[in-house]
Amino acid sequence: MLKNDDLKMAPEAFKQLRDLIYQKSGMFFPDNKAYLLESRIGQRVKEKGCRTFEEYASVLRHESDEKEFTLLFNSITINETSFFRDIEQLDVIVNGLLREVTEEKIKKGNKKLRIWSAASSSGEEPYTIAIYLLEKQASLAGWDIEILGSDISEAVLSSARRGIYGNYAIKNTPENYLKKYFTSNGDSTFSVRPEVKQRVRFANVNLYDGQRLKSIKEIDIILCRNVLIYFDENSKRKVIAGLYDSLNPGGYLAIGRSESLHNLTRAFRLENKDRMVFYKK
Repeated sequence: MLKNDDLKMAPEAFKQLRDLIYQKSGMFFPDNKAYLLESRIGQRVKEKGCRTFEEYASVLRHESDEKEFTLLFNSITINETSFFRDIEQLDVIVNGLLREVTEEKIKKGNKKLRIWSAASSSGEEPYTIAIYLLEKQASLAGWDIEILGSDISEAVLSSARRGIYGNYAIKNTPENYLKKYFTSNGDSTFSVRPEVKQRVRFANVNLYDGQRLKSIKEIDIILCRNVLIYFDENSKRKVIAGLYDSLNPGGYLAIGRSESLHNLTRAFRLENKDRMVFYKK
């Protein structure tokens, strides 16, 4: 049987696989990341019974369903996240954007709130939002609230639905929240409590799939943080246009603090709140 070290990706195989991934997901691997692609999908090539990367590319081109692409995306996506990540930005989202959105909705007699964590990985971000909202439940009494967490990887979505996390995931979690919203399993893992889990719905969503995004509508706040780095400029424009269409008028898009939509779109209005930049529809 082939070992990982026995598999080497030739330049032509890299181009074939890169193009197939790009066509399906918009994720782009530049030439200097060929080694990264090789290391991440070598195991998948073996599991599929292929002897070379070229043979695996041929399998992908002729697959009759999307299952193999799902497994491929599981292999190539990085899922490093944690609860309460970039807490300064989260605080502004919850205490600034959320307050503004809910106040505007109350004026219109609308008490429906929808928040979408796009590319939510193993669920830490949407569960964090759920915890914040549980802390505010007195002021949100009577509201119809939905938190959607989505990702292209079915593997991380399965992990998110289980809601069991190790020490790394909870490293930034305030102690009072850890005691209140998690249960220690006695083996250095923690389970999210049912009252948090029941407030989040998870779905498999490819942000590059325009048709799929059309089914996600009337969102008030989208968190798409540290995701655009995986796309080239054309893909970014397509993804951003889809996110824009999913938002309600007056809704907000939050991206990573090191990211920008400069030269990508003029559809949003730039808003500065507490030294944080957000994009308003």
